[in-house]
Amino acid sequence: MVELDRIDHSIIRELQRQARITVTELASRVGLSKTPCQVRMRRLEEHGYITGYTALVNQTKLGQSHIAFAQVTLSDTSSGALAAFNSAVKQISAVEQCHMIAGNFDYLLKVRTRNMADYRQVLGEQISALPHVLQTSTFVVMENVKDAGI
Repeated sequence: MVELDRIDHSIIRELQRQARITVTELASRVGLSKTPCQVRMRRLEEHGYITGYTALVNQTKLGQSHIAFAQVTLSDTSSGALAAFNSAVKQISAVEQCHMIAGNFDYLLKVRTRNMADYRQVLGEQISALPHVLQTSTFVVMENVKDAGI
């Protein structure tokens, strides 16, 4: 594990704001010349601090504006059951995020679809059919107030 300094944190912060920034502009913003900035970026990537670069897209323009959160309770929480669920949930493209939760239920899924009818189909035919699903509960998003990258 590499110890990060102020400049490393600045590089990460700037790349989170604008991943397509040129190395020259990034170097200028963090107070380095181009070559040392490239070396630091490469080191941050090699040590897993930067795991990739991605484009943020407007899901509403793509017709995927319906967001729901599904609480999922499993009938079995043994290691094998959790592994089976984890593997299977990754295959559902409408599930944007999946988090194991410490609380009254086991998983929280962020599901993005075109509309409520599509969500009901995903819930009924895909999520409910996942291994060991005992119960689900849905919370529909009325307004997206804050989201990463927005």
